[in-house]
Amino acid sequence: MPGMTTDESSAPRLDLSGAVATIEFCRPRQANRVEPGDLEVLHGHLARIEADAAIRVLVFRGRGKHFSAGYTIQALAGGEGRASGGGGFERLVNRVEDLGAVTIAALNGGVYGGSTDLALACDFRIGVPGAEMLMPAARLGLHYYERGLYRYVSRLGLNHAKALFLTAGRIDARRMLEIGYLTELVEPEQLDARVQELAATIAGLAPLAVAGMKRALNEIARGALDVPALRARIAQSTASEDLREGVLAWQEKRPPRFTGR
Repeated sequence: MPGMTTDESSAPRLDLSGAVATIEFCRPRQANRVEPGDLEVLHGHLARIEADAAIRVLVFRGRGKHFSAGYTIQALAGGEGRASGGGGFERLVNRVEDLGAVTIAALNGGVYGGSTDLALACDFRIGVPGAEMLMPAARLGLHYYERGLYRYVSRLGLNHAKALFLTAGRIDARRMLEIGYLTELVEPEQLDARVQELAATIAGLAPLAVAGMKRALNEIARGALDVPALRARIAQSTASEDLREGVLAWQEKRPPRFTGR
């Protein structure tokens, strides 16, 4: 997935290609940090994705040698984090986790600070050997927000979450894979192809079932399962055209043609 602009320092960009959307962080000279003004842009990108039922997968990626340095530290200084956008970053990451489309973080390099949580909010994280991560909240005097802590504990386990938050230690790609932060580890030249392959696989599945199960699994992970909503989604899926198409395609030994209805 090549870069989508020649601008070397700009707001995150959205690219749409069939059922797959890509958001690219475009500040390689600043390690793709997220500026306060980027939050509105990113929320706009997510709104566009949410409004288009044809989009089944969202890929996050960074330009250059880093994925993202997270929310700019300067905006957090002096206790101004929430007023100047820190709270907006929290809302952004929660929105990514709650997105109906399946999300993939293509970790082409370093991922730091809040962007470690953004990647954790994604459903899959594919990295390369040169990737590394660092959660420096304690080094900055920052107490992390609630759902970010839930994500770390539910996805990585309490001991690994404590090691990352309470020591502010840096870990490399191999350790990221060992603790479950990375879903997969591939060679740099294989990253784009693997992300495209995974996105195509997901895009070919039944969207109602995928989105519903994604929501339930995330709610279960943080101990907040909405049982009535789950039952309603199960009933919707049971009565859907997609279920009938899936069964028929299975019987006829052909790829299914799902419509999300």
